[in-house]
Amino acid sequence: MKRQAKASAPAKVILLGEHFVVHGEPAIVLAIDRRATVTVETRSDSKIFIRSEDMGISGFFMNDQFFPQRGGVEAKKKLEPIYAVAREVIKKHGLETAGVNIKIKSSIPIAAGLGSSAAVSVASAAALCSLFDSDKSKDNIFQIAFNAEKIVHGTPSGVDPAISTYGGILWYCKGEPIRRLDIDVDLPLIIGNTGKERSTGELVAKVNDLRNRYPRIIGKVIKAGGEIVKRSVKAIKEKDLETLGELMNINHELLCAVGVSCEELEKLVHAARKAGALGAKLTGAGGGGCMIALVSPEKIEDVAEAIEKAGGEALTTRKTDVGVAIER
Repeated sequence: MKRQAKASAPAKVILLGEHFVVHGEPAIVLAIDRRATVTVETRSDSKIFIRSEDMGISGFFMNDQFFPQRGGVEAKKKLEPIYAVAREVIKKHGLETAGVNIKIKSSIPIAAGLGSSAAVSVASAAALCSLFDSDKSKDNIFQIAFNAEKIVHGTPSGVDPAISTYGGILWYCKGEPIRRLDIDVDLPLIIGNTGKERSTGELVAKVNDLRNRYPRIIGKVIKAGGEIVKRSVKAIKEKDLETLGELMNINHELLCAVGVSCEELEKLVHAARKAGALGAKLTGAGGGGCMIALVSPEKIEDVAEAIEKAGGEALTTRKTDVGVAIER
C-alpha cells in the first residue's frame, strides 16, 4: 500500500437545458478546465481527517461521529460526502480500522452551480482507490462518488459525478442512460459569478408551480427548451459557434419566462452580449449563482472585463475532455 496519493477532477457547467430537464427534456453538460485536487495519505490511527483550505473547514470522523476542528457543526454537512467516499473505499478493502488524511484544494467556486462538491467527491474516490490499490477504473470511481451523493442528496441525477469522472460533453435526459458526446470542438467560455446564493429546490418548485397553473403555456416553453438542446448538438458537431450562441440566448429568455433569472444575472448576461459574446445565459438553478458566455478568442478580454464592470467575478475557462485523473 502507498503512503500518499493524489487525484483531480473537473468542474461543470450546464450549457443548455437546465430546469426543463426536470420535466423530461434533455440537457447538455460540459466539463470545464477548473479542477478540484485531493491528496490523501495513510494515518497510524483510525481517524478520517478531512481539511478543505478553500472552505476554511476541517475535522475528523471516527466511528461515524464527527469532531470539528474548524468550521463547527456546518463543517460536518460539507465534509460528509467525502467521509462517505472514504468509508466505502476502506470498507471494500476490509480495512475497518484504517485511517486517512484527506486534503482538498480547489479552483472551483463553491455553491455556484459548477459541481464543486461532485468534483471533490470524484477526486477523493480516485485518490483513495489509488492509495489502497483498488479498482481505479472510471466506472468504479463514478459509482463510489454517486453513492456518496445519494447519501447526502437522496435521489440525485448522477450527472455531476458523471461529468467530473468522464469529462467532455454529456447528454442527460431523465430516465435514460447518461451519454457522452464524442465531439472534438473548442468551446471558450467565460463564467460570470454573481456571488449571490440561491436555493435550487425553491427555484425548481417555482417552475413546477408555474407549470401547474399554466400547463399549456409553460408546457410549450419546456418543449421549446428541449428542441433547443436537440438543435444545439448539430451546431456543436458542425463547430457552428454563432448558431450555438443564438440558441444559448433563446434558452436564456425561456428561463426568464419561467421566472428563474434575477437582476444580478441579467446585468452580467446583457453586459457580456454587449461586449461581443456569441451567446450568454444563466447556468444551473438561476436566481443567483453563475451565467456563462460563449466567446470567440479575440473577444475573451472584452467580455471578461464587461462582466467584472457589471458586478460579477469573471472566470475564463473552456471545455475539457480530461475527466478524473490520478496525479503522479
